[in-house]
Amino acid sequence: QVQLVESGGGLVQSGGSLRLSCAVSGGTLDFYAIGWFRQAPGKEREGVACISSADGSTYYADSVQGRFTISRDKAKNTVYLQMNSLKPEDTAVYYCAAYYGGSYNPTLHHYMYDYWGQGTQVTVSS
Repeated sequence: QVQLVESGGGLVQSGGSLRLSCAVSGGTLDFYAIGWFRQAPGKEREGVACISSADGSTYYADSVQGRFTISRDKAKNTVYLQMNSLKPEDTAVYYCAAYYGGSYNPTLHHYMYDYWGQGTQVTVSS
């Protein structure tokens, strides 16, 4: 059973930065694509960024392109989301998720993801 644990959320001022971590157990990043999603109160879940299993290729939502960077450390079996130039509209609970496969072209379609973390709160003040 794959388990994911997020950490690194918190309160930051607009324009600031945070780095989220997603520690993965029960499966290796060589075989699982990992995605970051977020959900703000009263809004639908939104895919933010994802990284493939085989070659580490990445994909970003337009809303975060150029500001967020997803990366992974296979030795630590951990995926990161570096968030820069944060805006109040980035405020949400952030989740990491995994699905088996996604070798070269990862997707942000949430229905593909079988395993989810518990989430970490990110709050950006104006």
